Amino acid sequence: MPLACAIEMLSTLSMIQDDMPCLDNNDLQRGNPSNHKVFGEVTTILACQALHCLAIEQIAMMKAENISLDCFLQAIVEMSSAVGSAGLAAGQIMDIKTKGKQVSLSELDFIHRHKYGKLIEASISSGIIIGGGNDAEIRRMRNYGKCVRMAYQLWNDIVDVTGSPQTREKPGTDMLQDKAPYVK
Repeated sequence: MPLACAIEMLSTLSMIQDDMPCLDNNDLQRGNPSNHKVFGEVTTILACQALHCLAIEQIAMMKAENISLDCFLQAIVEMSSAVGSAGLAAGQIMDIKTKGKQVSLSELDFIHRHKYGKLIEASISSGIIIGGGNDAEIRRMRNYGKCVRMAYQLWNDIVDVTGSPQTREKPGTDMLQDKAPYVK
Protein backbone atom coordinates (compact mmCIF):
# COMPACT_ATOMS: atom_id res chain seq x y z
CA MET A 1 0.00 0.00 0.00
CA PRO A 2 2.78 2.55 0.73
CA LEU A 3 4.23 1.94 -2.74
CA ALA A 4 0.81 2.40 -4.38
CA CYS A 5 0.34 5.66 -2.46
CA ALA A 6 3.79 6.88 -3.49
CA ILE A 7 3.08 6.11 -7.14
CA GLU A 8 -0.23 7.98 -6.99
CA MET A 9 1.51 10.97 -5.41
CA LEU A 10 4.18 11.01 -8.12
CA SER A 11 1.53 10.64 -10.82
CA THR A 12 -0.46 13.54 -9.38
CA LEU A 13 2.69 15.61 -9.07
CA SER A 14 3.51 14.98 -12.74
CA MET A 15 0.06 16.09 -13.91
CA ILE A 16 -0.02 19.19 -11.71
CA GLN A 17 3.49 20.14 -12.83
CA ASP A 18 2.75 19.45 -16.51
CA ASP A 19 -0.12 21.98 -16.50
CA MET A 20 2.08 24.82 -15.20
CA PRO A 21 2.44 27.89 -17.46
CA CYS A 22 6.18 27.25 -17.89
CA LEU A 23 5.46 23.75 -19.29
CA ASP A 24 2.16 22.95 -21.07
CA ASN A 25 0.26 25.99 -19.79
CA ASN A 26 -3.05 24.17 -19.43
CA ASP A 27 -5.83 26.02 -17.65
CA LEU A 28 -8.04 22.94 -17.44
CA GLN A 29 -7.54 19.31 -16.44
CA ARG A 30 -10.46 16.95 -17.14
CA GLY A 31 -12.87 19.88 -17.38
CA ASN A 32 -11.78 21.47 -14.08
CA PRO A 33 -9.44 24.41 -13.49
CA SER A 34 -5.79 23.34 -13.18
CA ASN A 35 -4.09 23.50 -9.80
CA HIS A 36 -2.14 26.67 -10.63
CA LYS A 37 -5.39 28.40 -11.71
CA VAL A 38 -7.08 27.57 -8.41
CA PHE A 39 -4.19 27.99 -5.96
CA GLY A 40 -1.59 30.05 -7.85
CA GLU A 41 1.81 29.08 -9.20
CA VAL A 42 3.76 29.36 -5.94
CA THR A 43 1.38 27.09 -4.02
CA THR A 44 1.39 24.66 -6.95
CA ILE A 45 5.19 24.45 -6.99
CA LEU A 46 5.24 23.91 -3.23
CA ALA A 47 2.48 21.28 -3.51
CA CYS A 48 4.62 19.39 -6.04
CA GLN A 49 7.61 19.52 -3.68
CA ALA A 50 5.43 18.30 -0.83
CA LEU A 51 4.01 15.44 -2.93
CA HIS A 52 7.55 14.39 -3.88
CA CYS A 53 8.60 14.32 -0.22
CA LEU A 54 5.43 12.48 0.81
CA ALA A 55 6.09 9.89 -1.91
CA ILE A 56 9.59 9.32 -0.53
CA GLU A 57 8.10 8.99 2.97
CA GLN A 58 5.65 6.38 1.70
CA ILE A 59 8.40 4.40 -0.01
CA ALA A 60 10.51 4.56 3.16
CA MET A 61 7.57 3.09 5.10
CA MET A 62 7.83 -0.06 2.97
CA LYS A 63 10.91 -1.12 4.92
CA ALA A 64 8.74 -1.51 7.97
CA GLU A 65 6.75 -4.16 6.08
CA ASN A 66 9.52 -6.78 6.17
CA ILE A 67 10.63 -6.34 2.57
CA SER A 68 14.18 -7.45 1.83
CA LEU A 69 16.73 -4.66 1.71
CA ASP A 70 17.66 -5.54 -1.90
CA CYS A 71 14.03 -5.35 -3.06
CA PHE A 72 13.47 -2.18 -1.06
CA LEU A 73 16.48 -0.42 -2.62
CA GLN A 74 15.66 -1.68 -6.12
CA ALA A 75 12.11 -0.29 -5.81
CA ILE A 76 13.50 3.09 -4.70
CA VAL A 77 15.83 3.18 -7.70
CA GLU A 78 12.96 2.18 -10.02
CA MET A 79 10.67 4.96 -8.79
CA SER A 80 13.40 7.60 -8.58
CA SER A 81 14.60 6.96 -12.12
CA ALA A 82 10.99 7.16 -13.35
CA VAL A 83 10.64 10.78 -12.28
CA GLY A 84 14.27 11.92 -12.42
CA SER A 85 16.66 12.81 -15.21
CA ALA A 86 16.25 9.39 -16.85
CA GLY A 87 12.45 9.61 -16.75
CA LEU A 88 9.85 12.33 -16.43
CA ALA A 89 12.33 15.22 -16.36
CA ALA A 90 13.99 14.03 -19.59
CA GLY A 91 10.62 13.68 -21.31
CA GLN A 92 9.52 17.16 -20.21
CA ILE A 93 12.74 18.72 -21.48
CA MET A 94 12.45 16.98 -24.87
CA ASP A 95 8.77 17.97 -25.06
CA ILE A 96 9.70 21.62 -24.55
CA LYS A 97 12.66 21.50 -26.96
CA THR A 98 10.61 19.99 -29.80
CA LYS A 99 7.64 22.33 -29.54
CA GLY A 100 6.92 23.74 -32.99
CA LYS A 101 9.41 21.41 -34.68
CA GLN A 102 9.04 18.38 -36.91
CA VAL A 103 9.44 15.35 -34.64
CA SER A 104 10.44 11.85 -35.74
CA LEU A 105 8.53 8.84 -34.44
CA SER A 106 11.53 7.85 -32.30
CA GLU A 107 11.68 11.35 -30.76
CA LEU A 108 7.94 11.26 -30.11
CA ASP A 109 8.25 7.85 -28.50
CA PHE A 110 11.12 9.16 -26.32
CA ILE A 111 8.99 12.09 -25.13
CA HIS A 112 5.99 9.98 -24.19
CA ARG A 113 7.98 7.05 -22.82
CA HIS A 114 9.83 9.38 -20.47
CA LYS A 115 7.29 12.11 -19.76
CA TYR A 116 4.78 9.76 -18.17
CA GLY A 117 5.49 6.29 -19.48
CA LYS A 118 8.45 5.55 -17.20
CA LEU A 119 6.19 6.16 -14.21
CA ILE A 120 3.62 3.69 -15.57
CA GLU A 121 6.38 1.13 -16.15
CA ALA A 122 7.86 1.71 -12.69
CA SER A 123 4.47 1.42 -11.00
CA ILE A 124 4.08 -2.06 -12.49
CA SER A 125 7.67 -3.29 -12.15
CA SER A 126 8.04 -1.97 -8.59
CA GLY A 127 5.16 -4.13 -7.44
CA ILE A 128 6.90 -7.18 -8.87
CA ILE A 129 10.20 -6.12 -7.29
CA ILE A 130 8.83 -5.74 -3.75
CA GLY A 131 6.91 -8.98 -4.24
CA GLY A 132 10.24 -10.74 -4.78
CA GLY A 133 9.92 -11.33 -8.54
CA ASN A 134 12.93 -12.59 -10.46
CA ASP A 135 14.68 -10.69 -13.27
CA ALA A 136 12.66 -12.38 -16.04
CA GLU A 137 9.36 -11.53 -14.31
CA ILE A 138 10.46 -7.94 -13.78
CA ARG A 139 11.47 -7.65 -17.46
CA ARG A 140 8.12 -9.09 -18.62
CA MET A 141 6.15 -6.71 -16.43
CA ARG A 142 8.26 -3.75 -17.53
CA ASN A 143 7.41 -4.68 -21.15
CA TYR A 144 3.75 -4.94 -20.17
CA GLY A 145 4.09 -1.44 -18.66
CA LYS A 146 5.44 -0.15 -21.98
CA CYS A 147 2.34 -1.53 -23.73
CA VAL A 148 0.03 0.05 -21.14
CA ARG A 149 1.88 3.34 -21.58
CA MET A 150 1.47 3.25 -25.36
CA ALA A 151 -2.23 2.38 -25.14
CA TYR A 152 -2.78 5.16 -22.60
CA GLN A 153 -0.89 7.73 -24.68
CA LEU A 154 -2.73 6.88 -27.90
CA TRP A 155 -6.08 7.03 -26.09
CA ASN A 156 -5.12 10.32 -24.44
CA ASP A 157 -4.03 11.91 -27.73
CA ILE A 158 -7.21 10.82 -29.51
CA VAL A 159 -9.50 11.96 -26.68
CA ASP A 160 -7.60 15.27 -26.56
CA VAL A 161 -8.80 15.95 -30.10
CA THR A 162 -12.20 14.22 -30.17
CA GLY A 163 -13.47 14.00 -26.59
CA SER A 164 -15.67 16.24 -24.49
CA PRO A 165 -14.01 18.65 -22.03
CA GLN A 166 -14.93 16.30 -19.16
CA THR A 167 -13.08 13.33 -20.69
CA ARG A 168 -10.04 15.26 -21.87
CA GLU A 169 -7.07 15.71 -19.60
CA LYS A 170 -6.52 19.01 -21.36
CA PRO A 171 -8.63 20.83 -23.93
CA GLY A 172 -6.81 20.08 -27.21
CA THR A 173 -3.80 22.15 -26.25
CA ASP A 174 -1.11 19.87 -27.68
CA MET A 175 -2.24 20.55 -31.23
CA LEU A 176 -2.90 24.24 -30.50
CA GLN A 177 0.59 24.64 -28.99
CA ASP A 178 2.19 22.94 -32.01
CA LYS A 179 3.37 20.03 -29.91
CA ALA A 180 3.73 16.46 -31.09
CA PRO A 181 0.89 14.11 -30.11
CA TYR A 182 0.66 10.78 -31.94
CA VAL A 183 -2.45 11.94 -33.84
CA LYS A 184 -0.37 14.64 -35.53
